[in-house]
This record gives sequence, C-alpha cells and structure tokens, in this order.
Amino acid sequence: MSDILKSVTVRDPGEKEFHQAVKEVVESVQPVLDRNPEYRQAAVMERITEPERVIMFRVPWMDDQGQAHVNRGFRIEMNSAIGPYKGGLRFHPSVNLSILKFLAFEQVFKNALTTLSMGGGKGGSDFDPKGKSDNEVMRFCQGFMAELSRHIGPDTDVPAGDIGVGAREIGYLFGMYKKLRNEFTGVLTGKSLNWGGSLIRPEATGYGCVYFAAEMLNTKNDTLQGKTCLVSGSGNVAQFTAEKLIELGAKVVTFSDSSGCIYDDKGIDSDKLEFVKRLKNIRRGRIREYADKYSEAVYTEADGSADHNFLWDHKADCAFPCATQNEINEKDAANLLGNGISLVSEGANMPCNPEAINVFLDKKIFYAPGKAANAGGVAVSGLEMAQNSMRLNWPREEVDNRLKLIMKSIHKTCLDAAAEYGEPGNYMAGANIAGFLKVVNAMLDQGLV
Repeated sequence: MSDILKSVTVRDPGEKEFHQAVKEVVESVQPVLDRNPEYRQAAVMERITEPERVIMFRVPWMDDQGQAHVNRGFRIEMNSAIGPYKGGLRFHPSVNLSILKFLAFEQVFKNALTTLSMGGGKGGSDFDPKGKSDNEVMRFCQGFMAELSRHIGPDTDVPAGDIGVGAREIGYLFGMYKKLRNEFTGVLTGKSLNWGGSLIRPEATGYGCVYFAAEMLNTKNDTLQGKTCLVSGSGNVAQFTAEKLIELGAKVVTFSDSSGCIYDDKGIDSDKLEFVKRLKNIRRGRIREYADKYSEAVYTEADGSADHNFLWDHKADCAFPCATQNEINEKDAANLLGNGISLVSEGANMPCNPEAINVFLDKKIFYAPGKAANAGGVAVSGLEMAQNSMRLNWPREEVDNRLKLIMKSIHKTCLDAAAEYGEPGNYMAGANIAGFLKVVNAMLDQGLV
C-alpha cells in the first residue's frame, strides 16, 4: 500500500490534508485488499483516490464601495458510484484544493455509511463572509452560482452548507440557481423550511454526533446522563451538539471560536446556549462575549504559538471536537486522557491528527471518527432530497426518528465491519472498511468508467 500513498503524494504535491485522509483509509482497508485480490487487479485504490472531476473557477464580485474583487471557486466531484455527488460548500479563507479534496474523499465514505444513495463531493471558495454585508454576500453567492450552476443538478450533484455557508448563503445560492435554470428543484440542501427545507436539518450533524456517542456508551450499559463534556467550536454543529447533550442530562462546559475558548464550570444550560446562538447566528460576535455576560466563565485567548489547544485542558468525561480539521494533536490527546476523557466523538471533519488518533486507539477509549459520528448532517440532507422529490415535508418527530435509526445503523455497521476484519471495537477501521466496501463494489459492478 505504500505504492498508493507514494503515487498520491507525487501526483498531488503539497496537499497535506488530502494525503492525511488517504493514508488513514489506505491503512484501514489493508485487510480488505489482502482478502480480495481482485480489488488490486481492478486498481480500486487508484480509482477511488482520484476525483472523477475537479472544477475550479474565478468568482468576480463587487463590494459596497464599488471595488471589484476576485475569489477562487471549487467543486470536487469525487465519486458517484452509489448516487449523485453530495457534500457541502465551504466559504473560508483557508479553502484550497487540498482541504476540499480531503473533505470530498471523507464524504464518499461518510455518505456510503448513511444507507442512502449518495456519492461524495465538496466545494467552496476562499471568500470570507465574516465582516461582509448581506448585499456583499449576496453578490458573491450569485457570482459563485453563475458558474457552479453549469455543473450541478438534483440527479447530478447536490451541494449543501458547511463552514461559512448557512441559511443566508444557501438562500442566495438557490435563488440564483432558480433564476438561471428556470426550475425549482432540490438542487441544494439546508434550505429554509418554507421553500423546500427539512425539519431537523440544522440540528442533524450535532444531534447525530451525540446519538452516535450514546450508542457507543450503550455497549457498556452506560449513558450520557451526568457526563461532563467538552465541546469545541460555537457554530451550528457545536451548538446542536451541546443542545442534545443538555437534553440528555450531560453537562457542557466549553465553547470556542478562532479568537479563543470559554470554560464554564457551572455548566452551559439552555438559557446560556440561547445566548450563544444569538451571539453567533444573529450578531455574529466573538465567544469572548460569553465571559463578559457570565462572570463564572473563564475566557482564554487563542495562542497561535502554543503547542496545544487550551480547551482540552479541563477535567471531563467526553470530548466533542466540532470546530475544524486537526484541532487535536498528540499533546491535546494526552491531556484529554489525563483529564479523564473516555469518549471522543468527532462533530467536525478530521479534527484529530493521526498522532492523536493513535493515542486514543492505543488506550482503547471510545473514539468515533467524523465519517461515522457526524454523518447525521448529510443523512438528513438525503432525507431532504427525498422530501423534495415527493413534494412534501415530514414532521419533526419522523425526521428525528429516522436520524436516530440511521445513526444506530451506522454504529452497528462500523462495529460489525471492524469485528469481521480483526479490529473489534475499532470504530475508525470499521467506518473506513464498511464505507470502502460499499463504494468499491458499486464501482466494480459498473465497469471501468
């Protein structure tokens, strides 16, 4: 398998996030390839690590002062073996080809685990919505969709939101698509409820992450009741992870953003969470304001020169990294274990680097990789697509029940695959193997295309 990694590294130089994602999967599926030599003959690893299509384009737009700007737009259509490409759009200054290829690659396996017919893709731009007016964001979204609309459709590629792309951005993108194509279709998910969205979709990634954690604990006849939990981030995923934890009787004590993190020893209750939602979703403020309002909270400013993340230095039972990729390194992982953590469930995509993951696996704590634990978001996006196709809306309880069943199914699938290939209890290996098998078998069925 070193040949595959070497080939990817040579072919895609400098794409360290993509290399990291590929390495994790390649190492996990080694037993599968050993047991099925026909996969090597069919070059499935070479095919699955190469995107079916990479689209890159410029996005010119004008700010409120009349100054023209140019950003770069992307769409990575990674694999469509089991359905149309499905995956979010990310608007953030850090966006580049490597990050989007890693996200698209992860999305392929995540979508395969959901039991729904969805391929994998990802896209976005290095545009930063922070500090921009609504009109500036609208003009950018319209320029972005003017090109993207050529490449997507309800049976081809169905984007959704991600970091920097919320309900506002989805609305502007959908409006431009509808105008350009003269059709009202479910081409984007994460839409508002009154024009095709699904109940539970905003909550789905966070809720699903908690449902998966609850399933892991259930294997030991344990629950989240009374558990102290560290949650990183303060956006959509972090907010609804915290909401579900609070509902299930856990105690949430942290939030963070790029400026720093807060620690509230008394616990973040529903009222405090509502303050965070208003702060981040409406006022678009910084998390430090939480400590200004609640004197019991301690705010620690982010230190870019530090060799670890201060948020993970607190005593707790469970950790839910919900911010961004590689936010937990080896030192953070050691700190988490030293502070009593026995469960890590990833709300973000690849928030733990390989060294951190090895620490968790060596100590045999509950570790749920993002492609399994945060699959609830794309699962409910799939349910939104189904509702759009039928021109109806399911009630909240039905969508939530379907989400619970999907997360329960993903949990069982991971455990079963891990056990079958000699890695009992290893959710990372199980997720990679189960997703890989579903996708490559579909690829083989469809021939060399």
